[in-house]
Amino acid sequence: MKFLIFIPPNEFKDETLSTTKTFFDKWGIGYDITSYSTKACTGMHGAVQKLSINTNKVDPYQYDGILLVDGNGVESYKLQEFRPLLDILLKLNNANKYIAAVGNAQKIIARANVIKGKKIATPQDTETKRTVQVFHGTLSEKSMEIDGNIITIRDSGALEESMNIILEHLGVR
Repeated sequence: MKFLIFIPPNEFKDETLSTTKTFFDKWGIGYDITSYSTKACTGMHGAVQKLSINTNKVDPYQYDGILLVDGNGVESYKLQEFRPLLDILLKLNNANKYIAAVGNAQKIIARANVIKGKKIATPQDTETKRTVQVFHGTLSEKSMEIDGNIITIRDSGALEESMNIILEHLGVR
C-alpha cells in the first residue's frame, strides 16, 4: 500500500505530518510527500520537509490514496483552488481510492466535489464548515468519519486516536 501525502508549501501542521509519517512507517505503508512547491516546505512550528515529488508530476494511479495535511497554509495558498490537486482528487475518487483530509484541508476535498452526501467530521473553523455544507457534505459530530473512500478527521488533535481505526479500515492493521 502506498499513499500520497499533500502538504501546504508553508505553514502546514507539523504534528499532523509527523503523526501520519510515524503511523505509516510503523505499519509499512509507503508514501510520497508532495506540494505545489519545488522547494522544501516549512511547518507552523518550524519543521522542514523535503518533497518526494512535485504535485504537477504525480500519477494518482500509482497510489492507494491521499492524505491532505491541515494548517494555515491551506488558507494562505488557497489550496482549495489548486487545479492540479483537485484533478488528482477527482481521479482518485473516480478510481474509488482513499481520500483523507484533516481539519481545514477538508475544504480542499469539498471543492474537488467528492463529498456530496458523505458524512464529514465537523471541522473546527467556520469557513471550512460552510464550504463542506455548500458542497453537500453531511456534518457529523464525530471527531473522525469514514464514509466509503472518504476519511475526514476534525483536527490534528484527533488524528492519533483516529489512526488505529483508519489503519484497520485500510486493512493494514
